[in-house]
Formats: sequence, structure tokens, C-alpha cells
Amino acid sequence: MTSEIIKICNLKSSVEGQQILKGIDLDIKAGEIHVIMGPNGAGKSTLANVLMGHPAHKVDTGEVTFMGKDLLTMKVDERAKAGLFLSFQYPEEVPGVTVENFLRTAKKEVAGIMPMALSFKKELHSKMEMLNMDSKYLERYLNQGFSGGEKKKNEILQMAVLNPKLAILDETDSGLDIDAIRVVYESVQKLSKADNAILVITHYNKILNYITPDYVHVLVDGKIVRSGDVTLAEEIESKGYEKREW
Repeated sequence: MTSEIIKICNLKSSVEGQQILKGIDLDIKAGEIHVIMGPNGAGKSTLANVLMGHPAHKVDTGEVTFMGKDLLTMKVDERAKAGLFLSFQYPEEVPGVTVENFLRTAKKEVAGIMPMALSFKKELHSKMEMLNMDSKYLERYLNQGFSGGEKKKNEILQMAVLNPKLAILDETDSGLDIDAIRVVYESVQKLSKADNAILVITHYNKILNYITPDYVHVLVDGKIVRSGDVTLAEEIESKGYEKREW
């Protein structure tokens, strides 16, 4: 029997009094890759932020169970320690903190023990090779002076190191050229395991050349209006979102 990673029931949320999510229902089980697509302003990134606990997003109603626990009662750091990971659409620059120190500290916070320096560096080099990243990035300050592609690869490097139960990738393809998209999503596919799950938020269905989702969902005006397999994404590519009867 497949184990449930996250279950979202009738989730509604608002920002500054304006309701953005209007009743999201979604179940994601271990071993699954889900893709959420939708037009701009539909609420895709809002869903990611609500699940991660962004303070600007008020939950109006609904339930979210993550690994058998009530996610909505957990603080942001508790969600991360429980195995929830969010790859940001616009990663922040952190001057003064090297990539290696950041990753080692993050691993300590999630695992509860500081990893041994030499073995951890060996692990980092292996994962960076998968992402076609030069090991010199480890010495640079986090995202400072990084190109868009470098920032997104660094987000996936974090995912690879932290090994979350559920990774939410919020438009990781945004701002990437086709070669970087291929490397990033081929790596994401490799990181999909029988005991974890991945939720990809995108508006760019070309990523489906490099990743194979179990389910594709269409989010329009704060609701998931249709779900299917990869053929649904192909339908959207040919017909678009506009003026459709969902």
C-alpha cells in the first residue's frame, strides 16, 4: 500500500483580505511526481507559500496533513525539519555565508547532527557533478553574483542534500535556458525515490521532456479544476488556458 505524504482538503487562503486559494484538494503519495500548471495569478505560488508557512498568507479554512501530522499548526522550521522543502522562484542572496557552510548547517538542522566535514564535502561533490556545477561554487557566498541558472541549480543541490519527504519546486524553470532546464529537471527526476514525493509548479510544459509526472493538475482562479496524466499538459500546450470551460 502506497503511503501518503501530504493530503490537502478544501484549503482556502487570503493575502491582505483577498482570497487567493478557493478550495484546494490534493493528495500526494510516496513515489509520486505531481505537476501543477496554470495561468499567471491562478494561485500556484500561493499554494507553495501557504504549505511552507509564509506569514503573509492567512489560512481561512481547510486541513493539511503532512506525514500524518497537522501541517498548519507547525512553524516554518518545524515544517522543514519534518521533511518539507521549497525551492524558491526567486532565491535570495546571502552575503557572508558560503554555499558549503549553508548546506552543512541546513543538514545539521534537519538531521539533528552536524555532518562530518570530509564525508559531507565528498557527498556535495557527487551531487554537484550530477548538476554540472563546479565545486568552486562551494566557496562562494550563497547566490551572490550567481546567474539565474546557477541560483536554480543551487536550489536543487539543497534538495539533493536535505533529501526531503516532499520537495515543492516553485517555477524552478523560470529564467533558465533550455540546457539548464534539462540539467535541473533530469536531476529532479533522479532525486525522485519510492519514499519521497515531488510537487512541481510551472507554466512551462517543456520541462515534461525531462521529467515524467504521475499526475498533472490545472489550477485556475484558486482551484484545481482538472487533473490527469501528461496528456493533459499536451492539451494545454495546444489549446491554452484562455476561454476554456473546465
